[in-house]
This record gives sequence, structure tokens and C-alpha cells, in this order.
Amino acid sequence: MNDILSPDSLHSLALLWKGLLWPLLRLLLGLCVGLLLANLLEALRWTRHLARLATPLARAAHLRDVAGAAFSLAFVSPAAANGLLSESHQKGEIDGRELMLANLFNSFPAYLVHTPTIFLLTWPVLGWPAVVYVGLTLLAAVGRTGLTIAFSRRLLPAPPQGCLACTTAADGETGWRAAARKAWKRFRRRVPKLVCFTVPVYIIMYLLQRYGLFTAAEEWLAMHMEWLAFLKPQAMGIIVLHLAAELGAALGAAGSVLQTGGLEARDVVLALMVGNILSTPMRAIRHQLPAYAGFYRPALALRLILANQGLRAVSMAVVTLLYWWVAF
Repeated sequence: MNDILSPDSLHSLALLWKGLLWPLLRLLLGLCVGLLLANLLEALRWTRHLARLATPLARAAHLRDVAGAAFSLAFVSPAAANGLLSESHQKGEIDGRELMLANLFNSFPAYLVHTPTIFLLTWPVLGWPAVVYVGLTLLAAVGRTGLTIAFSRRLLPAPPQGCLACTTAADGETGWRAAARKAWKRFRRRVPKLVCFTVPVYIIMYLLQRYGLFTAAEEWLAMHMEWLAFLKPQAMGIIVLHLAAELGAALGAAGSVLQTGGLEARDVVLALMVGNILSTPMRAIRHQLPAYAGFYRPALALRLILANQGLRAVSMAVVTLLYWWVAF
């Protein structure tokens, strides 16, 4: 008992709570709220109203109304949007191909949800270069959404007119009490699977980070960047910090070299774009996989993430090349 209450043990327990248990509980709570919200919206048959908001884009992409509803819902809760797509996929309403395309389709609202935070982080440090940086990432998001619509239109058959029947078989609204019972029943059925997949994946990611695998991979990337010789030497520090830490550290370095005149604004923007591209895949696997595994099988979750982040990296690279060609 005295060993458990020793200062070293208490310190270790505090680190475990702060580094693993509390973040895991927050993640599970967010996923559960999103799943319950998705089930409730479906039970109330409100997905038809959400789908109307994105009907023109979904119709252009030959996506069913559930994809349009998930697109609109992703502006409020990306977790709820994933829950809605997962539920439809399990029911057989959408196949794997349409699920993949609908997930790519949802990347745009998911990006916009975080845009204000990114801008408010970058503006105080960089000033006007922040507008250019955020504008370029927005342009990349619009570009990959347009590409997704083009791919979907080519790969998917046009859904029948009035395809609201695909997500709501019966007409009329469902009362709140009946919808709540139905949503709670589905929620209780799916929560064990959500927990059983999410917890092990999150713990594995925590252990990989705790024992330095991600750090080693990021250090290896930082040491093998000779192919980035077109960047000025001062910019390499921004990219390394982007890889080794979060955006805040890279912004601190960028603000410092910008204020001292070590780099021009265009060099800082280019360095942040390159750092964003290189750091995205590692952070996506570290942070997104546990969340996706709560709604999809791990293999399917990994495919969805890789497709999403792969398209994101390509779109960011294209926009970065265009910026380099115009600005330099």
C-alpha cells in the first residue's frame, strides 16, 4: 500500500491519467455523443432535411442522400457524420466504394470546422502571410472536393430521383419518445463494438508514441530532406519543428525568422506548406485511426484514412507547387 502511495507511483499514475486515460475518455465521450446524435437524427428521419442542404453537390456527385446528410452534419459533428455513414454501410444502403467517396466528400466540412482555429493561431504570429497560408489550404480543400465530385460522378451510377427512400423507408415523422427509444437501442448495440475497437487502437498508438516510434520516424524524415534543397536553410528549422512537434512550434520559429528578416513572407508560407504536407500522414495515423476504428473495422478505417490523407497530401502538393511557381 505504501508503495502505491509513494511519490514516484503517484507521479506515474498522474502521467498515465494525463497522457492516456483522460484523452481516451474524452475521445470515447466524443465518439459516443456523435454516434447517439447520428442514431437520433436517423430515427427522427431528419437526415432528409440535412440532405437537402447538400443536395446540389450530392446530386452532382451521384451520391445518395445519406452522403449529403453526412456532409451537412459534418459541419456540426464530424463524429456524427462518420456514425451516419457507418450505420448506412452496415445496413447495406451504401457499398464500400460509395462509402470511400462519401468519406472523401466529407473532408471539406471537416476542414472548415478547424479553419477558424488555424487562422487564429497563425494570424497573431505571422500577420498577412497567415491569410496566404490559410487561403492556400482552403484552395486545396476546394480542389479535392471538386475532384471527389468528378470521381464520384464517373464511378457511381446516378441514384434514382427522390432517393430519400434510400434512407427513410416510410413517410412521416417519428415522435421524439419513439425516436429516442430506437436511437438508444441502436446505441447500446453498437457501443460495445465502438469501445472494443477504439480502446486497443488508442492504447497501441499511445505506446508507440510513448516509446518513441513516431519521434524516430519524424527524426528520420528530418534527416533525409536533401531533396528540399530548393528551400532556404532557415526554412528547414520550420519544417523540422512541424514534423517533431505541432503547428504551434513551427509557427514560433516562423514568426521569429520573419521578424528578424531571416526569411521573406513567401519563404515562410512555402516552408509551412511543405511542413504541413510532410507531417500530415503521421499525425493522421496517430490521431484519426483511433476515432475511425470506433465506427469501422480497423482495416476499413485504415483504408479510409489513407485515401483521405493521400488525396489531401496530393492536393496540398499541387497547390504548393502552384504557389512556388507564382511567388518565386
